Amino acid sequence: MDVRHSHGTEVHVVRACYEDDAADLIAVGGAHSVEVLLLTESSCKTIANFHIGTRVTALAWSSRVSSPSSTDEWSIELAAAGADFGLYLLSKSASEEEEIFPFGGGRSGHHGKVNDMTFCGGRSEDSSRYLATVSDDKMLMVWDLHPTIDIASPPFPGTSPPSRPQPTTYVVKFPYPLTSVNAHPSTSKELLVADCRGSIFLTDWRSDPPENEQDSWRNSSVVELVEPRALADSLVGPSAQWSGSVAWRRDPSADFVGAAYGSRFALWDMSNLAGGKPYMTGTSFAEGGSQFRYVLPHFSCPLSFPHWVRWCPTYPEYFAISTSSPAKGAVIHVHNVTYVYAQPTVFNIAPRPLYVRSFDFVACRGIPRIVAAVGREVIVFYIGVDS
Repeated sequence: MDVRHSHGTEVHVVRACYEDDAADLIAVGGAHSVEVLLLTESSCKTIANFHIGTRVTALAWSSRVSSPSSTDEWSIELAAAGADFGLYLLSKSASEEEEIFPFGGGRSGHHGKVNDMTFCGGRSEDSSRYLATVSDDKMLMVWDLHPTIDIASPPFPGTSPPSRPQPTTYVVKFPYPLTSVNAHPSTSKELLVADCRGSIFLTDWRSDPPENEQDSWRNSSVVELVEPRALADSLVGPSAQWSGSVAWRRDPSADFVGAAYGSRFALWDMSNLAGGKPYMTGTSFAEGGSQFRYVLPHFSCPLSFPHWVRWCPTYPEYFAISTSSPAKGAVIHVHNVTYVYAQPTVFNIAPRPLYVRSFDFVACRGIPRIVAAVGREVIVFYIGVDS
């Protein structure tokens, strides 16, 4: 059965936790707060609520998390980005109340909308230490949340001095606004970074910085993947600029990369790059705007709609795409990579004018479920049935 939860404001971002001990946790970002839900087969309940005072634009789960269903000594930690361009580290445990640690504000952080974020420490002890963020300001920033040095910085307006050292950051500048970032499931140095023109960069953020900061993206980029039609369309004019979404398939090898731009999706086999061109492309939403994952740049045409893509963490042959176009209501298409040219399974969640702002696969074992942000509601539904 579907599970529905009313957040109270428009829901802008949802993120499922992929950690084994917390696969039943969902983070919900609204107009001014982040809510953490504990999900069961037929219901959900709020276990934490963080009021950050600004619209949430991106969320990412830390590996330092465990669910109340797994242990009595549970704890949660995640990062959030706000419309004020600030970043927030959010934490709570069974014995402590909600704590909000703001960072990345002022001249030390982003100067445009933060469109996506991901923890990027791999499976090492640094898995919760490094956080990557991308923005309309054309910058990838990797934040060290636990620096060994304390660089003094002024507190946020209206707040007391921070109780911990402010994070330090490593910056990589790109030529165009950045829309999506995704960390390799296993390694601690590789990031997929997508821009608004159809290019995807496999980036080694730990590489030595160049002397010329303007060329830092060239120095850090190991491989550039290109969806030719999206790149060609972006050269036509501003009305053709799409925000892209990119993701590694959630298996240990991470050999496959998926992306969505405009009306199309593309898949790359990283073991056989073929010059950076996709080995498979297709159309999912003819009207454009999909989530392998996207946030609309502030300068884009109002008729451009975001597309998001997600790989299923429990059944990696499945990926899903949604659109933020309201033309057909709230709709998600689920594809099977084994039969990628077959028609997708279509899930109509809600009628027009509602649409999917954000979605993710739930990481619980069993029949895959999707959590979607639709209007003021969070909706969780199965994509199959017991056989």
